[in-house]
Amino acid sequence: MKKLALLLTGLLITFSISAQSIEEISLLDAVTGGTVKVDTKAGQKGLVLIFHSLSCPFAGMYEGRIKALRSTFQNQGVNFILVNPDSDNSPATQEKLRKFIDDSGINASYLIDSNQDLVKLFQISKIPETILLAPGPNGLEVKYKGAIDNNPQAESSVSERFLERAINQVLRGEVTAPSQVRATGCNIRTF
Repeated sequence: MKKLALLLTGLLITFSISAQSIEEISLLDAVTGGTVKVDTKAGQKGLVLIFHSLSCPFAGMYEGRIKALRSTFQNQGVNFILVNPDSDNSPATQEKLRKFIDDSGINASYLIDSNQDLVKLFQISKIPETILLAPGPNGLEVKYKGAIDNNPQAESSVSERFLERAINQVLRGEVTAPSQVRATGCNIRTF
């Protein structure tokens, strides 16, 4: 029994030492070519991270909705960032992601999470999956995690706009409900 307790204590210490916080994560922005601290990209009211990949058809289905959400909430103090967990930091990859931002009109930073730091921190498993962060007493806090809405294939058939509801709740100072909804999309290959 003592050995088990020592083992569990050792694992807990190892996990707490290796776990990162959002304030410690810096990633390459394919749009600017510079490295940015993720937490500094937050707006006054919050930050939406959208895990995205050019090779995921579900991400393509959400392109117009992402652009509309960003357009609606950017001026209300909520910033948007796309995060690619499937790419490397090569110049060719940066160019593809920068071209996507230019062509799509999304007009947001596109961070390359090549070591999957954000994926691990937030336990992201799908593309697209979103994280809504808002300022709290101890820095940025997760207010919502999950799907953008309830119908990736047909925007006209959407009946639940989960991310939009959560952002509006944060802007009104309310508790987000639901605070998590399972995302549908492409699986993220973790390593």
